[in-house]
Amino acid sequence: MKFKIERSILLDAIQIVQNVITTKTVLSILSNILIEASPDSIRLTATDLDIGITCSVPVNSQETGAIALPAKRFSDIIRELPGDEVSITTKKNNLTIIETENCQFKIIGLPGEEFPKLPEFKNREAIKLEQADLKQMLTLTSFAVSFDETRYVLNGILFKIYKDNLILVATDGKRLAVVERKLKQDIEKDMRMILPIKTIQELNRNLREEGGVSVVLGENQAMLDLGGVVIVSRLIEGEFPDYQQVVPPVSNNKVVVDRQQFLLAIKRAALLSTPDYQAVKLEIFKDKMVVSKSTPDVGESREEVSVSYQGKEMMIGFNPVYLIDALKNLQNDKIEFEVTDTEKPGVIRIDGYTYIVLPMRLS
Repeated sequence: MKFKIERSILLDAIQIVQNVITTKTVLSILSNILIEASPDSIRLTATDLDIGITCSVPVNSQETGAIALPAKRFSDIIRELPGDEVSITTKKNNLTIIETENCQFKIIGLPGEEFPKLPEFKNREAIKLEQADLKQMLTLTSFAVSFDETRYVLNGILFKIYKDNLILVATDGKRLAVVERKLKQDIEKDMRMILPIKTIQELNRNLREEGGVSVVLGENQAMLDLGGVVIVSRLIEGEFPDYQQVVPPVSNNKVVVDRQQFLLAIKRAALLSTPDYQAVKLEIFKDKMVVSKSTPDVGESREEVSVSYQGKEMMIGFNPVYLIDALKNLQNDKIEFEVTDTEKPGVIRIDGYTYIVLPMRLS
């Protein structure tokens, strides 16, 4: 194998794939990056056996071939090399020469054929999405994913596809985020899959504001092709809870409030939160909402926010983090926050997006 490439382009490709590599692996091959050179491109691959990422970069290879190189050492060498162009050549016994005009490294790799092969997805229907749309959908849901390993089925986002609709759902049991968008194609059969949060994080890291993404569903794995970058992931097996059962009917008790003012008021009140005293108190009146926080041995705060509200006056408590997560990721100037009772969830509904958050008892 032999090729030349711009150092910055190679470094970018390494950084895309090496995020999935874990240091806690019993298989030494998994701490490597596979480099495959074809006549017109090179492809870098990394995997932890649950998720795999490939990144393809166009180059004119002088010799084709494959080698697996230690990820951290390879990355460190490329990062520190002088010069703009780097040449990589493999010799017998997996010796790999990495050189620029004035600098040369020789490192030992492993045979490319020892690297685990990622599954192929032949003859399966692909769902086409805009990267910007999917990125926005993930932004509005991923923060609600559970990290409780005893509820493994909630450690990811449910992708539900039927006809020309795509629905993403995430919940940790205390809040629920649902977003729905129309697809530009009709899908022949309904699909459901739960993508793990690690896959979601890698996907979010690589999604751009332009271009498309193809999603292909296998038996217990999925492939997401972003064009140049391909992510293959195991799916979470199990039955995701029926989220539709917990979505309350639309309430007329709507607090119309400036999103940014509401967000900043909650953030300020949260400054006095402690693990034992998390709840922020909302007192809702016709034309104002009082956001307050009182924490024993710490202090208290009080702030008024202008609102429009037609329902009964009420007082309700929420975990401030749960409100901040949604408010900071929405783009709307005004939001409608539905509150019906001190023990009923608060709901935000905007343009195909529903966010439900359970209240907290005010001590």
